[in-house]
Amino acid sequence: MTTTAGDHRYLQVARTLRKEIVDGVYPVGSQLPTEHELCERFAVSRYTVREALRRLRDDNLVTSRPRAGTLVVPRPTNNSYAQDVVSIEDLLAFAQGARFAIDSNAMVTVDAALAERTGLAPGTEWLGVAGYRRVDERTPPACRTEYYINRHFAAVGRLLQRHSGPIFPLVEDLFGVSVSEVHQEISAVVLESELAEHLEVGRGTAALQMRRTYTTSDGEVAQVTVNTHPSSRFRHSMTMRRVRDNG
Repeated sequence: MTTTAGDHRYLQVARTLRKEIVDGVYPVGSQLPTEHELCERFAVSRYTVREALRRLRDDNLVTSRPRAGTLVVPRPTNNSYAQDVVSIEDLLAFAQGARFAIDSNAMVTVDAALAERTGLAPGTEWLGVAGYRRVDERTPPACRTEYYINRHFAAVGRLLQRHSGPIFPLVEDLFGVSVSEVHQEISAVVLESELAEHLEVGRGTAALQMRRTYTTSDGEVAQVTVNTHPSSRFRHSMTMRRVRDNG
């Protein structure tokens, strides 16, 4: 079991069991070892094991019943995650019907400029996947899209050339993690020459840059996405409703 500085012990146990479930060591319908057996295997307390199993339940990988043990269950097929007014599907609506053409797919080391744009720590390594989204070949690109994927999940890069949808569901399915939160920031930027040329607009054109940070239920950043849209090709719509006090 690989350990990293600062990891809580229960997260290490949960990560190991999660990988074994995804790899088929514990297939759907099978039971995990008892709490006592897990305590002995990982040399941890019963509290630690129970916290690890709670994480697996939060990820919808197992279910626990008194006197029946912990059973591995199928992952749900619904990938929607409620986020106040909108869902993740709503946040990704700009990509629907737009083809993503990848022009780079390689490990990158975060420098100062990339750290400022993504919020990632300088000097860390991430799988960088970038390209342009187009509705069709006759129209200019809708946006520049950059994905920065946690190096623990970098193997997903081998599947992306034939993949046109969002990446985080692939990470969830391959590695058995759950994206529980997406934090979104939108800022105004001015396009530099090279990016403006590829987006087929003039240098210095105003653009909107959308950064989304995807965090797992373990509190780990799985992915950061940066989409850069010329201002004329982006519209953000949100509906807010008054909450009535029934008291």
